[in-house]
Formats: sequence, C-alpha cells, structure tokens
Amino acid sequence: MSKIEQVISEIEEYIDSCKFVKLSQTKIIVNKDEIDELLRELRLKTPDEIKKYQKIIANKEAILNDAKDRADSMISEATAHITELVSEHEIMQQAYKEANQVIEQAQLQAQQILDSATTDANNIRSGAVQYTDEILANIQDVLTNGMNNFQNIQGNMMASLNSSLEVVVSSRKELSGAPAEPVVTDNVEEPSISLD
Repeated sequence: MSKIEQVISEIEEYIDSCKFVKLSQTKIIVNKDEIDELLRELRLKTPDEIKKYQKIIANKEAILNDAKDRADSMISEATAHITELVSEHEIMQQAYKEANQVIEQAQLQAQQILDSATTDANNIRSGAVQYTDEILANIQDVLTNGMNNFQNIQGNMMASLNSSLEVVVSSRKELSGAPAEPVVTDNVEEPSISLD
C-alpha cells in the first residue's frame, strides 16, 4: 500500500468514526483541525509518490538506449561477418546474400526490441498517470464532502441562532410592555434544514 493510500485510509477511518448530525444519516460533524492535519499529511506525501512514478517513466530512456545498443551490436556482428565472407573471392556472391539476410534479421530483431521497449515504457507511464488521477479524484471527493458537511452545519447553526435572537427580542419587548413584533434580521437568510 502506498503512503498516499495509507493517508486516504486514515481519512476514511476518521470520517467513519465521526458522529452524524442530528436527524441525519448522511451528514457528519468533523473536527476541522483533525481533517486539516490529515489533508496536510496527504499533501506532503503526494509529491513523493508522483516522483516515484516519474522515475519509472524516466527508465523508458534507459530501456530504449539498451535496445539501441543491442541493435548496434547485432549490426556490428553482421558487418564483421560480411567482411569475413567477402574477403574470399570464390564465395563473394554467397557472402553478399548471407550478409544481407543477417542484416535484415538483425534490423528486424532490433526493431522488435525497440517496439517492445516503447510499448512497455508507455504502459508504465499510462498506469502511473491513471493511478495519480485516481488518487486526486479521491482527494477531490473527500474535500467536496467536507465542504458540503461544513456548509450544512453552518446553516443549521445560523437558523438556531436566529431563532434564539427572536426569543430574546420578544422577551425584551414583553418586559418593556411593548407588543411583541416578529424579528427581521438584516442580511441573514434562514437556511432550510435538510433531513437527508
């Protein structure tokens, strides 16, 4: 399991341990400091994981260089074989024929090695990009859920404070003998309470 996956598991365990908001089975109360610490840890470990996959991608060059060296070596051997065959006059025609076959075979093998190395390197790169994207998608989901939960909690708190303010203002008016009037608070929109 990677370091990022460990931190994501810790975040999931923390979310599972949080209490639900009253009258809700989907919304939870989170400790902002704890979730911030887990996200900070995740942010610190993400570059290390990405560097690891960049190293894997960098190995593509080494694989291609090794394949090229092997191909060059095969061609050199083929060329040496040609020279040896051509040096004898009576088998010159046969030497050309064999030499061309050896060169063609060497070039074919070299191309196969290069194609295989390129395919392997591209597969490694594709896997690293996909893995990183999945991790970032998980982080996005955690952050979105946290923001939505915080917004709902804040809305419920504002509604409760608004209700308390109405009681206080009404009580003061009753004490002073003035008729009670409904309280209108400026710039406070009472949010609807969701019972999801």
